[in-house]
Amino acid sequence: MDFSILDASAFYAGIPFRTSNDCYTTSLVYDEIKHIKKHQEVLETLLETNRLKIRDPDTDATNAAIKASKNTGDYQQLSRQDLSIIALGIDLKGNIITDDFAVSNVAKNLGLSISPIMTKGIKDVGKWIHYCPGCRSNYQNGKECPMCGTPLKKKLLKGEPHTMPLNK
Repeated sequence: MDFSILDASAFYAGIPFRTSNDCYTTSLVYDEIKHIKKHQEVLETLLETNRLKIRDPDTDATNAAIKASKNTGDYQQLSRQDLSIIALGIDLKGNIITDDFAVSNVAKNLGLSISPIMTKGIKDVGKWIHYCPGCRSNYQNGKECPMCGTPLKKKLLKGEPHTMPLNK
Protein backbone atom coordinates (compact mmCIF):
# COMPACT_ATOMS: atom_id res chain seq x y z
CA MET A 1 0.00 0.00 0.00
CA ASP A 2 1.55 3.28 -1.12
CA PHE A 3 -0.75 5.62 0.75
CA SER A 4 -2.02 6.31 4.25
CA ILE A 5 -5.12 7.91 5.71
CA LEU A 6 -4.22 10.48 8.35
CA ASP A 7 -6.19 11.73 11.32
CA ALA A 8 -5.22 14.93 13.13
CA SER A 9 -2.75 13.20 15.47
CA ALA A 10 -0.73 12.06 12.44
CA PHE A 11 -0.30 15.69 11.37
CA TYR A 12 0.68 16.78 14.87
CA ALA A 13 3.27 13.98 14.91
CA GLY A 14 4.63 15.20 11.56
CA ILE A 15 3.86 12.04 9.58
CA PRO A 16 3.05 13.67 6.21
CA PHE A 17 6.22 15.76 6.42
CA ARG A 18 8.47 12.70 6.87
CA THR A 19 7.13 10.30 4.27
CA SER A 20 7.26 10.08 0.51
CA ASN A 21 4.01 8.09 0.41
CA ASP A 22 0.77 9.73 -0.63
CA CYS A 23 -1.49 10.74 2.23
CA TYR A 24 -5.23 11.21 2.37
CA THR A 25 -7.31 13.10 4.87
CA THR A 26 -10.80 14.57 4.95
CA SER A 27 -11.79 18.22 4.69
CA LEU A 28 -12.99 18.10 8.31
CA VAL A 29 -9.55 16.97 9.53
CA TYR A 30 -7.76 19.44 7.25
CA ASP A 31 -9.85 22.29 8.66
CA GLU A 32 -8.88 21.11 12.15
CA ILE A 33 -5.11 21.00 11.46
CA LYS A 34 -4.54 23.79 8.93
CA HIS A 35 -3.67 26.18 11.77
CA ILE A 36 -0.28 24.47 12.08
CA LYS A 37 1.48 27.71 11.18
CA LYS A 38 5.09 26.56 11.17
CA HIS A 39 4.18 23.88 8.64
CA GLN A 40 1.59 25.89 6.67
CA GLU A 41 3.87 26.25 3.64
CA VAL A 42 4.66 22.54 3.85
CA LEU A 43 0.95 21.69 3.88
CA GLU A 44 0.47 23.83 0.77
CA THR A 45 3.44 22.14 -0.89
CA LEU A 46 2.07 18.69 -0.06
CA LEU A 47 -1.25 19.69 -1.62
CA GLU A 48 0.37 21.24 -4.69
CA THR A 49 2.53 18.17 -5.33
CA ASN A 50 -0.50 15.92 -4.80
CA ARG A 51 1.18 14.01 -1.94
CA LEU A 52 -1.61 15.16 0.36
CA LYS A 53 -5.07 14.59 -0.99
CA ILE A 54 -8.21 15.87 0.65
CA ARG A 55 -11.11 13.56 0.00
CA ASP A 56 -14.41 13.20 1.74
CA PRO A 57 -16.02 9.78 2.13
CA ASP A 58 -19.28 8.95 0.45
CA THR A 59 -22.55 8.86 2.35
CA ASP A 60 -22.71 5.06 2.49
CA ALA A 61 -19.24 4.86 4.08
CA THR A 62 -20.13 7.61 6.56
CA ASN A 63 -23.32 5.79 7.53
CA ALA A 64 -21.36 2.53 7.91
CA ALA A 65 -18.83 4.27 10.17
CA ILE A 66 -21.60 5.72 12.34
CA LYS A 67 -23.38 2.36 12.55
CA ALA A 68 -20.14 0.54 13.44
CA SER A 69 -19.24 3.13 16.11
CA LYS A 70 -22.67 2.79 17.69
CA ASN A 71 -22.33 -0.99 17.59
CA THR A 72 -18.97 -0.89 19.40
CA GLY A 73 -20.16 1.76 21.87
CA ASP A 74 -17.53 4.28 20.74
CA TYR A 75 -19.91 6.71 19.04
CA GLN A 76 -20.10 9.17 21.96
CA GLN A 77 -16.29 9.48 22.05
CA LEU A 78 -15.88 10.18 18.33
CA SER A 79 -15.89 13.60 16.71
CA ARG A 80 -17.19 14.26 13.21
CA GLN A 81 -13.54 14.34 12.11
CA ASP A 82 -12.91 10.90 13.63
CA LEU A 83 -15.97 9.43 11.92
CA SER A 84 -14.88 10.96 8.61
CA ILE A 85 -11.47 9.25 8.87
CA ILE A 86 -13.07 5.87 9.61
CA ALA A 87 -15.45 6.38 6.67
CA LEU A 88 -12.55 7.31 4.38
CA GLY A 89 -10.82 4.13 5.50
CA ILE A 90 -13.92 2.21 4.45
CA ASP A 91 -13.98 4.02 1.08
CA LEU A 92 -10.30 3.62 0.24
CA LYS A 93 -9.58 0.40 2.16
CA GLY A 94 -6.38 2.05 3.30
CA ASN A 95 -4.22 2.09 6.40
CA ILE A 96 -5.39 4.64 8.97
CA ILE A 97 -2.65 6.33 10.97
CA THR A 98 -3.99 7.32 14.37
CA ASP A 99 -3.37 7.18 18.09
CA ASP A 100 -7.06 7.54 18.92
CA PHE A 101 -8.24 4.41 20.72
CA ALA A 102 -11.93 4.85 19.78
CA VAL A 103 -11.04 5.31 16.07
CA SER A 104 -8.77 2.25 16.29
CA ASN A 105 -11.43 0.10 17.98
CA VAL A 106 -14.11 0.91 15.41
CA ALA A 107 -11.71 0.56 12.47
CA LYS A 108 -10.34 -2.77 13.69
CA ASN A 109 -13.86 -4.07 14.29
CA LEU A 110 -14.51 -3.20 10.63
CA GLY A 111 -11.38 -5.09 9.56
CA LEU A 112 -9.46 -1.93 8.60
CA SER A 113 -5.71 -1.59 9.00
CA ILE A 114 -4.45 0.77 11.74
CA SER A 115 -0.96 2.08 12.48
CA PRO A 116 -0.33 3.88 15.78
CA ILE A 117 2.09 6.79 15.91
CA MET A 118 3.35 7.53 19.39
CA THR A 119 1.65 4.73 21.31
CA LYS A 120 1.67 0.96 21.07
CA GLY A 121 -1.89 1.14 19.79
CA ILE A 122 -4.78 -0.87 21.09
CA LYS A 123 -4.25 -4.45 22.09
CA ASP A 124 -7.86 -5.53 22.45
CA VAL A 125 -10.84 -4.71 20.29
CA GLY A 126 -14.44 -5.25 21.19
CA LYS A 127 -17.67 -3.61 22.20
CA TRP A 128 -18.16 -1.16 25.07
CA ILE A 129 -21.03 -1.79 27.44
CA HIS A 130 -22.24 -0.02 30.55
CA TYR A 131 -22.79 -2.17 33.58
CA CYS A 132 -24.14 -1.75 37.06
CA PRO A 133 -21.69 -2.90 39.73
CA GLY A 134 -24.61 -3.09 42.16
CA CYS A 135 -27.19 -5.31 40.48
CA ARG A 136 -24.91 -6.58 37.67
CA SER A 137 -27.21 -5.48 34.81
CA ASN A 138 -25.73 -4.54 31.42
CA TYR A 139 -26.80 -1.58 29.26
CA GLN A 140 -25.84 -0.08 25.92
CA ASN A 141 -25.54 3.38 27.44
CA GLY A 142 -26.54 5.56 30.33
CA LYS A 143 -25.07 7.07 33.48
CA GLU A 144 -27.24 5.53 36.20
CA CYS A 145 -28.79 2.10 36.59
CA PRO A 146 -32.56 2.37 36.08
CA MET A 147 -33.02 -0.71 38.26
CA CYS A 148 -31.15 0.35 41.42
CA GLY A 149 -29.81 3.88 40.81
CA THR A 150 -26.10 2.96 41.06
CA PRO A 151 -23.77 4.92 38.73
CA LEU A 152 -22.96 2.77 35.69
CA LYS A 153 -19.40 1.81 34.80
CA LYS A 154 -18.04 1.06 31.35
CA LYS A 155 -16.06 -1.98 30.19
CA LEU A 156 -14.82 -3.42 26.91
CA LEU A 157 -16.11 -6.84 25.91
CA LYS A 158 -13.04 -8.11 24.10
CA GLY A 159 -12.93 -10.06 20.88
CA GLU A 160 -15.65 -10.89 18.43
CA PRO A 161 -19.10 -9.32 18.78
CA HIS A 162 -20.64 -10.65 21.94
CA THR A 163 -24.13 -11.77 22.66
CA MET A 164 -24.22 -10.56 26.26
CA PRO A 165 -27.80 -9.58 27.07
CA LEU A 166 -28.32 -5.85 27.34
CA ASN A 167 -31.18 -4.07 29.04
CA LYS A 168 -32.45 -0.99 27.23
